[in-house]
Amino acid sequence: MTDSGRSTSVFEFRGHPPLTRALPLSLQHILAMIMGTVTVPIIVAGTVGATLEEKMLLIQISLLASGVSTLLQLYGIRRFGARLPTIFGVGFAYVPTLTAVGAQYGLEGILGAQIIGGGAMILVGLFIQRIRHFFPPVVAGTVVLVIGLSLYDIAINYMAGGMGQAGFGEPRQWLIALLTLAVVLVVSQFARGFLKLSAIICGILVGYVLALAMGMVDFSPVREASWFSAPTLLPFELAFHPAAILSMVIICVINSVQTIGDLSATTVGGMDRELDRKELAGGLLGNGLCTAVGSVFGALPTASFSQNVGIVAMTKVISRTVLALAAVFILLAGLMPKFGALMTTIPYPVLGGSTITVFGMITMTGIQLLIRDELSSRNITIVSLALALSLGIYAAPDAIGGLPQMLQLVLGGSPIVVAAVVSITLNLILPRRSLDDERRERETIAEQMRDKPARHEDDAPLRREADHPPSS
Repeated sequence: MTDSGRSTSVFEFRGHPPLTRALPLSLQHILAMIMGTVTVPIIVAGTVGATLEEKMLLIQISLLASGVSTLLQLYGIRRFGARLPTIFGVGFAYVPTLTAVGAQYGLEGILGAQIIGGGAMILVGLFIQRIRHFFPPVVAGTVVLVIGLSLYDIAINYMAGGMGQAGFGEPRQWLIALLTLAVVLVVSQFARGFLKLSAIICGILVGYVLALAMGMVDFSPVREASWFSAPTLLPFELAFHPAAILSMVIICVINSVQTIGDLSATTVGGMDRELDRKELAGGLLGNGLCTAVGSVFGALPTASFSQNVGIVAMTKVISRTVLALAAVFILLAGLMPKFGALMTTIPYPVLGGSTITVFGMITMTGIQLLIRDELSSRNITIVSLALALSLGIYAAPDAIGGLPQMLQLVLGGSPIVVAAVVSITLNLILPRRSLDDERRERETIAEQMRDKPARHEDDAPLRREADHPPSS
């Protein structure tokens, strides 16, 4: 405590530690979030065929949206914001839906549908207590698992040099990608402290240097970019397509389940208490507001960052001053187009090699959610059928070629939609039975099966006597 009575502890939410203590701690959060924030707009820009200027703008606005959404969650405005030590930003969970919608309707289709998706998030926040039972771990885990599995082809294509790019699949592309991946693995498993938290950035730096030495980096976008640029209203057109809106609404509602999990993990792991109702609703409302409003500035949808939740749970550092410093840094980076231009010079193999581990972690997060609940035959049926239908249609889109175009996009464009619809529907209609109930049922069937032959054997002499009566 200071003489004025204001706490300087980093272990209190309202603590105000000195800059010398807060800045190194905030660096952990910056390292954990920054590459995820810039990689998503790069992937989307590649899908929609954006120009270099549009790609730089998407990166810039995504950084700004991440900073603003984090500050809103830390400090709150009326009912909006959880007022918890959490980091929000443009997340990977949206990528399959964003690329599916973008390939069909372009960037304007994404941003138009995103407005409605943000509104759906706000509705979830308003009625969360009434609808929370629709999203138990078996549903949330199935959807997150499918999100991770559906991202692998993006990572592999990036490791090979980027689909449609010159030199796609050449040995030098794979050399850079695999070296980047190796560095990420070594640093994440054997390093300690700040270095361990910056494993992805270390991999990118090594891969970037190798690509630079091989003449695969072009710095002309950095030279041409300005030093400062403020966001503008409607830098891209907005388009509203029913199929795109439906897909975006579903993924935004499902992402709300992830937000619930991350906010709960923050309070339990970092603050040793349960998440209260006001914090839950505020977090969902704040995320919905940022997603909807951000779209009119060209920002992609935001989500809670699970990796930063892990840092809070591990270190118990919950001072919002520490996390606010990270948000301010991201904001400043978003106001500098040269920073965004520098991010566009990262070669595709470097991005692929560094992010494939992240996609794998998303898959494992889904599995962890699933095993929170009982692996009863009911739950196994829900998961297995949702996986089979969603990934099966995703792998064989021609199988639904006879359906209306809107249904083709909704069902075949992103497996997340199919997984969500199937898992939610089956969870509602299949009878709930615990493992104990299933065991008792099996024991009853086994007992009946044992008794049945015994009765037949006892009756056998009577049947033989009836068939062959004794002679007189």
